[in-house]
Amino acid sequence: MTPELMRVGAKLRQEHEERQKSRDTESGGRQASFGRLVRQGEADFTQGVALYLDNISVSFDGFKALNALTLEINVGELRCIIGPNGAGKTTMMDVITGKTRPDAGTVFFGSTIDLLRMTEPQIAQIGVGRKFQKPTVYEQLTVFENLELALKADRRARASLFSRLTAEQLDRIGEMLTLIHLKANAQRTAGLLSHGQKQWLEIGMLLMQDPKLLLLDEPVAGMTDEESERTAELFLSLEGRHSLVVVEHDMKFVDQLTQSRKRVTVLHEGSVLAEGLLSDVQNDQKVVEVYLGR
Repeated sequence: MTPELMRVGAKLRQEHEERQKSRDTESGGRQASFGRLVRQGEADFTQGVALYLDNISVSFDGFKALNALTLEINVGELRCIIGPNGAGKTTMMDVITGKTRPDAGTVFFGSTIDLLRMTEPQIAQIGVGRKFQKPTVYEQLTVFENLELALKADRRARASLFSRLTAEQLDRIGEMLTLIHLKANAQRTAGLLSHGQKQWLEIGMLLMQDPKLLLLDEPVAGMTDEESERTAELFLSLEGRHSLVVVEHDMKFVDQLTQSRKRVTVLHEGSVLAEGLLSDVQNDQKVVEVYLGR
């Protein structure tokens, strides 16, 4: 989707909203054609696109980490990104999350939010969550306490001092413990968890923020085969409710995630080298030469 199409879609949505306002009816905050009304500052996903990168270029001391990269992720899609070291995968995530500013190009979250105009904290607040390869959890706290801290809530000093968890929040934490396979470890100190369990806990902490888009950098690095399989099950269960971008080198894990004909994107030298079903890109001679080998 080009920026021009985004503008057209936004104009059509605005015209529809104006027609709705002229009617003296109760809509319950919903529209027949465009779904939930979008508040100012919220991303609009009614065009079906969660993330759109167009012609992104980034240079570091003359080295082009990203070279006119264009990529589109649909709402609710699970997309795997593969490619050799130095292909630009981490730089791409840095651009999306505001850590790195590109030399050229545009990045849209939905059809209304220009991420290049926002800071890292603002990007996180509007629904973009990122998980780095090394898990980051509060190791001195219990698993339950880690999830509690990650709840979307008022974190000002007075509010935190006098806050008590509501029944709804307790249910939310309980559901998350089940989802990330840590219900039996709820009261265990996070520092005592295995590497894979810490990865799940950090993913759970991100999910407590209810992100629309999850960026996951080599999430199964260092995991056992069993932990990798459980992680695949977790990601597949999130598909549809969240958009997921998974950067990974473990091709067995990628295969587990993409068996139901999902697209895989291959990056090389900062650009998209190939895109399609895993079976197609694995047989692409260019991909074999630069990444997969024989």
